[in-house]
Amino acid sequence: MLTQAPKGTQDMLPKDAHRWQTIESNMRRICALAGYREIRTPVFEHTELFQRGVGETTDVVQKEMYTFNDKGNRSITLKPEGTAGAVRALVESHLYADIQPVKLYYVSCPCFRYEKPQSGRLRQFHQNGVEVFGAKDASVDAEIIDLAMKLLNANGIEGLRLNINSIGCPNCRKAYHEKLRAYLEPKLPTLCQTCRDRFERNPLRTLDCKEDADKLTDAPAMLDNLCGECADHFEKLRKYLDGMGISYNVDPRIVRGLDYYTKTVFEIITDTPNGELTVCGGGRYDGLVEELGGPSTPGIGFGMGIERMIMVQDLFGVAPQAPALYDVFVVTMGDAARMEGIKLVAELRAAGVRADIDHAARSMKAQFKYANKTGAKKVVVIAEDELARGVVKLRDMEQSAETEVPRADIVGIVTKDH
Repeated sequence: MLTQAPKGTQDMLPKDAHRWQTIESNMRRICALAGYREIRTPVFEHTELFQRGVGETTDVVQKEMYTFNDKGNRSITLKPEGTAGAVRALVESHLYADIQPVKLYYVSCPCFRYEKPQSGRLRQFHQNGVEVFGAKDASVDAEIIDLAMKLLNANGIEGLRLNINSIGCPNCRKAYHEKLRAYLEPKLPTLCQTCRDRFERNPLRTLDCKEDADKLTDAPAMLDNLCGECADHFEKLRKYLDGMGISYNVDPRIVRGLDYYTKTVFEIITDTPNGELTVCGGGRYDGLVEELGGPSTPGIGFGMGIERMIMVQDLFGVAPQAPALYDVFVVTMGDAARMEGIKLVAELRAAGVRADIDHAARSMKAQFKYANKTGAKKVVVIAEDELARGVVKLRDMEQSAETEVPRADIVGIVTKDH
C-alpha cells in the first residue's frame, strides 16, 4: 500500500503535464479576455460553510464530504466544490465593495468527494471554474455559457450540446414545491428511499433521480410555474443565446445537485462511445452570498473537471501533442569540451532556449541517441578538435544536416532560429 495511491486518486505524471498546462493556459487566456481575475481559496474550510452553502439535503453534504476534527476540535472539511469557498472569500475580504460585477476564475482547484470511483469520477479531482458576483441581468448567464463553450472547444472538445433550465427563485419555488409534493405523494411507495427522503426536505431533487426517472416523466415542470421575474429572466437568457449564435435545448429535468442554485441552471453534454457525458455544469445562486453572511448579491458560475476533460480528449483522439523536451542538446567528447559544453548550456538557458547536456557519462553515440529521444531539433557538438579551433558543429536533427560555426556565434544563431 505504501507505493500505491489511495483509491479514487491518481498522479499527474510528467508525460501528461503538458496537457494540464495547456488546459490551464486556455483557461487563463479566455477568462482574461472577458475581464476575469484569478482567485485561489484554501483546500479545506469550516464544515458549516458547506452545510449552509451547498445544502444539508444534498448527497454531497450527507454522503460525500471528507470531514474531520482538527487538533483544536474544529470540524474541518476538504472542499467538495469551488463556489462556497469563493463566496466565503468574497464576504471575508469585502470583495463585493469592489467595482461590480466581480468576475473571478480558478484553475486546477482541488476538490474531494467520497464516492465510488468510476470513469471520469475521482475522489480527488480538479476543477476549472468561474464565479461572477453582482450581475443580475441574464446577459452574464449567457456570457459564462459562452466562456464554457469556448474553453471546451479550445481543448479540442467539439460536438457539444447545451441544455438550459430555470428552477426559479424562493418566491415561486415554494408554491411549486407544494404542487410537486401533491404529484409525488401517491407515488411514494414505488419510489426509491432517496426520493422518499427528499420528498419533504427538497422535492425538486427527486427530478434528478436516475433510478426513478421513468416514473416521473409527467411531473409538473418548474418552467410552467415561474414567477414573472424568473420567467422574464429565462426569456432574456434565451434571446441572448440566440443573439450570440449559441444553440441550446430547454431541459426541464435539469435541477443540478446543489441546493444553492436559483433561476438559470445549465449543463454542457457531449456524446462518447460510453454514452452521454456532462463536461460542464453551472447556474445562478442569487441567495448564497446573503446566506453566508454577506449583503444581498446575485451570483453565477460554472465548474468543469480537468480529469474528465482529459478523458474526453482521449476518447475523441484530440489530446495535444507533447512538446519536445529540449530545443538544443549539447554533445561533448573530452573533459575540456564538457566544461565548455556546460558553459554553453548556461548561456543558452539565459537566452530563453531549452537546453541540456549529458549528465550520465554516456558515449558520444549514446548522447546522440538520447538527444533524438528527447525530440531536440538541434544538437551542438563540441570535441577537442572543435574546441582548439574555436568552433562547434551545429546539427539539424530534422534535416540531418551539419554545419560548423564559430563558438562565439552559436547562441545568436540558435536564438535567431528559436
